Amino acid sequence: MADGPLLRALFRAHLWASARLMPALVGKRDFEAVLKWAPLTSSTPYRGLPSAYIVASVNRAVRHPWLMRDRRCLREGLLAHRFLRLAGFDPDLRFGVDPQSLHAPRLSAHCWVCLEGRPVVSDSLPGMVEIYRHHAEPGKARAA
Repeated sequence: MADGPLLRALFRAHLWASARLMPALVGKRDFEAVLKWAPLTSSTPYRGLPSAYIVASVNRAVRHPWLMRDRRCLREGLLAHRFLRLAGFDPDLRFGVDPQSLHAPRLSAHCWVCLEGRPVVSDSLPGMVEIYRHHAEPGKARAA
């Protein structure tokens, strides 16, 4: 289906529902279960939508978080990765940690999405060390 009003309306409805359901479905699940929200292969029902449109729509959908407030980058990253993939793009979801937080009561972690090697949703924060890259490479993800 070519980019048009119907495709954009379907995309916006799917994104809206996914953004609202994600906090309940991701909850306090382990990392492997969370990554199921960022499939490495998928159909491409939104092929034809520009990546900039998808990223802007995701940013709008998560603008006022009332759930997952402390994990905003995760929510934004999972949604962006998922919908870019559904549009036929090949994004990678990157995860990093602040080494200074390794001995703190709470680990400081961050995620961001890159497309063709460039950050499109968030970016690595100063001091963060990339520890994992979720990316389709002959059917599997790879560690950084």
